[in-house]
Amino acid sequence: MRDLELRSGIGNNFLIISRRFLVYEVLFSSDNPCWSPEQHFVHSSYTEKMGKETNDDKKPTTKFELERETELRFEVEASQSVQLELLAGMAEVFGTELTRNKKFTFDAGAKVAVFTWHGCSVQLSGRTEVAYVSKDTPMLLYLNTHTALEQMRRQAEKGEERGPRVMVVGPTDVGKSTVCRLLLNYAVRLGRRPTYVELDVGLGSVSIPGTMGALYIERPADVEEGFSIQAPLVYHFGSTTPGTNIKLYNKITSRLADVFNQRCEVNRRASVSGCVINTCGWVKGSGYQALVHAASAFEVNVVVVLDQERLYNELKRDLPHFVRTVLLPKSGGVVERSKDFRRECRDERIREYFYGFRGCFYPHAFNVKFSDVKIYKVGAPTIPDSCLPLGMSQEDNQLKLVPVTPGRDMVHHLLSVSTAEGTEENLSETSVAGFIVVTSVDPEHQVFTVLSPAPRPLPKNFLLIMDIRFMDLK
Repeated sequence: MRDLELRSGIGNNFLIISRRFLVYEVLFSSDNPCWSPEQHFVHSSYTEKMGKETNDDKKPTTKFELERETELRFEVEASQSVQLELLAGMAEVFGTELTRNKKFTFDAGAKVAVFTWHGCSVQLSGRTEVAYVSKDTPMLLYLNTHTALEQMRRQAEKGEERGPRVMVVGPTDVGKSTVCRLLLNYAVRLGRRPTYVELDVGLGSVSIPGTMGALYIERPADVEEGFSIQAPLVYHFGSTTPGTNIKLYNKITSRLADVFNQRCEVNRRASVSGCVINTCGWVKGSGYQALVHAASAFEVNVVVVLDQERLYNELKRDLPHFVRTVLLPKSGGVVERSKDFRRECRDERIREYFYGFRGCFYPHAFNVKFSDVKIYKVGAPTIPDSCLPLGMSQEDNQLKLVPVTPGRDMVHHLLSVSTAEGTEENLSETSVAGFIVVTSVDPEHQVFTVLSPAPRPLPKNFLLIMDIRFMDLK
């Protein structure tokens, strides 16, 4: 343990932070010039002042006074919304700075953490399920990680090296997506242009659930909406669980890595900035092997393990010696999500794709003739080994394209619109242009009706069906 002072210029703010914390492994070496010794220790205390509740706009209002290095955590009640306003000082939400005297709205189910390095005053308007201030946060360790990564980028700039390729791993509900967002926001606020790689098919933060993709980050995430997804690179997987087709999952992972490497060859800034890879919470058996495969495909040189020492030691044992593996604690604000909550989040993510954030878009509904499209499903049903053709295995079956005949069982299923020009292209390795959902099927007239974000006609005629269904009930 040692007293250290971090001076890190993030955005226009100059942070001076002093606190005792643990320096991890080689990644956080004391030789790092970003760190300098400090003789004194500032105790990170906090005060919480509950203001009087008012009935302005019929919403209860509560004020909080946060001391330095403390965090306000709140969750929004069902069917409610909460407005957050920074009244004084400086604060951030998952690495994005808050604008003073601007109201930010969070909808039902939102789980938010407002952190301040120097102290601030904030106000919440609306009904929260819980709201409290905590001084026990791992933010200093997360910022320590960012600083070490930034030092690697500076070293890459001096020579012909690559920047850090970071993979964030851990079981479910440990805050992997939040840590990814923090690291990306801090990097872009320093002028970097990192790539965000989403390998969690159940989340869909780059596109919709059931997909895998990458996004070139050019600006910090919006406090309410997250990262701008104007031009993501997205691939069809078709399910919210990697285990349904692990061979396809690994193949798309390799494809994403190839595309990212090609970009780095022609874009020096992207190469120096590196990437941050979010992974799924399946960390045992085939899920663990998928993590090792992803680390190999992307040639990862930093692995951040959240809240599981066993996984940390397994990866240190199985990954090459040049990979720097670090174990970090999860935030105390991370909550366990139920299956129902996950399903609601997925539905909301799909709804947002068609209708925009808070319903700002109007999707198009039109008919598509059976004869105008070709629909496929990636992966044939599992059959006994004795029934397979000579020399063929079940794994080969997982990548097989199976034609789908349009029928009423297609109703409510999501379809990915492939960018492939013909069947000679490998549809499973071709990116998608967008998504549609089947709302009705008319076998008599040989047409089906779809909901689409763009008007007719469809840009391509090769469609890949998902196991995921979406019912537009709102």
